[in-house]
This record gives sequence, C-alpha cells and structure tokens, in this order.
Amino acid sequence: THLPSHQRCRPSDATKGLLVALLGVGLPAGCVGLFARVAHQASHLPSLELLACQCLFHLPIALLLKLRGNPLLGPSDIRGRACLHALINILSIGCAYSAVQLVPSGNAATVCKGSSTVCSALLALCLESQGLSGYDWCGLLGSTLGLIIIVGSGLGTLQEGTMGVYTTLGYVLAFVGGLALSLGLLDYHSLDFPSCLPTVAFLFGLVGLLGSVPSLFVLQSPVLPSDPLSWVCVGAIGLLALVSACMSYAVTKAHPALVCAVLHSEVAVALML
Repeated sequence: THLPSHQRCRPSDATKGLLVALLGVGLPAGCVGLFARVAHQASHLPSLELLACQCLFHLPIALLLKLRGNPLLGPSDIRGRACLHALINILSIGCAYSAVQLVPSGNAATVCKGSSTVCSALLALCLESQGLSGYDWCGLLGSTLGLIIIVGSGLGTLQEGTMGVYTTLGYVLAFVGGLALSLGLLDYHSLDFPSCLPTVAFLFGLVGLLGSVPSLFVLQSPVLPSDPLSWVCVGAIGLLALVSACMSYAVTKAHPALVCAVLHSEVAVALML
C-alpha cells in the first residue's frame, strides 16, 4: 500500500529524538563549558555555585505543573525514582562543571560524551537486553575511538607535580560525569507518567539546590560575581541548561546510546569555541 505524501515525508520518532538531541541539547551544551570557564576565570566562581545558579532556573517550572494540576514531585509510586533521576543528573553536571575548570573544555566534553555513549550502550546490553542497531554500533565505536585518542594524548603529556594530578582529576571527573549521564538517561527512559518532562526538570532544580547550596559552603567558598561578564555567563549557563532538558525527551524517541552519540555535536562546538 502507498502512504499519502504527507506521511511519507514525516520523520520517524527516532529521527525526531535525534534532531531534538542535536539542535536542542548538543549545540547549546557546547557553549556551557566556555561560559563556565570564563565565569571561573573572571570571578573565580566555584563549580557548585554555577550548579546552584543553574538549578534556580528550573524552579519556575513549578508554576507550569500547578497550572496543569500535576503534583510537583510526581506520582507517589515513582516519586523516589524521579528524585533519583534528578540526583544522578546533578552528579553528572557537577562533575562536568568541575572538569572544565581543570582541563580544556573540548577535551572534557569529548571524554564526558564518549564515556556516556560507551556506558549507555553497555548498560543497555547488560540491564535491558536490548539489541543495538547499526547506527548505535557506529556511535559506540566512534565514541570509544575519540575517548582513547583524547585521554591517551592528554595523559601522555601530563606534567609532573600538582598540575598533572589536577589534569588527571579533570579527566576522571569528566568520565564520571558521562557515566552518570548514561545512568540518568536510562532511568528516564523507564519513567512513564503524565508531565514527566517538566516534573523531572523541576526536581532537578529542587534536588540540585538542596544539595549544592550546603555543599558549596562546606566544600567551597561562595563568590559574588564582580563584573557584568560573569553575570552574563551565569545567566547564559542557566538558560542553556534549561533548554538542554530536551535531552530527556530525546531518549523517549531513540536509543540512549544513539542519543549520546549525537550529543557529540557538543564536542565540535566546544572545540570551535
């Protein structure tokens, strides 16, 4: 049977998910590392303070949930898993922000996205018994190759002493951030309830704020931005992070490993900047 022309031209769900991951997440996220690094160099803003500011931008989503009549924390039977998803995302972004302050943002993005692709594919095989398509395997192999090249070249040029320790720590944090990202995407892939996307976005802001503010005063020292450039960078990070919440939508349409592979567009943007 022949489909109507408007149905033949309509993209599949997987294509929609990958387009959202590319345009709504990968390209904007590539600028976050630059803004975080500029804010750190201009006003020495610590990573936890940047994370807390980002979480503030997610709190107004509560108004949308209230207008829809949805519970702020999600249905009671899966509230714990939704909060766990938010906690994992906080860990991922916190590690990523810390990594870009220790290693070049392009290298940090490559390691983070490469490890997320590899880990999400392996977790899908081990936990979900899902078969990977040819596109998934291409993304997995490409990410693994990029991960080996970046980490190998970075670790091969380490200096002795403190700088080498901090550089190694930066790559470790980037890898942990990618691992947490893959866990968060797989967890969201299994969540299914009305207003799932705005609920987990609000929980990200709430859980992140409750965790990052006390940690900021214990582990780091809060700093008030001293110049307009730092304020602009903080605002840009918050807005771009809010747009990047589309990543959760993307994994409902395409395999998490393939979504992570498409997110390598962040690496290209970070390297160009």
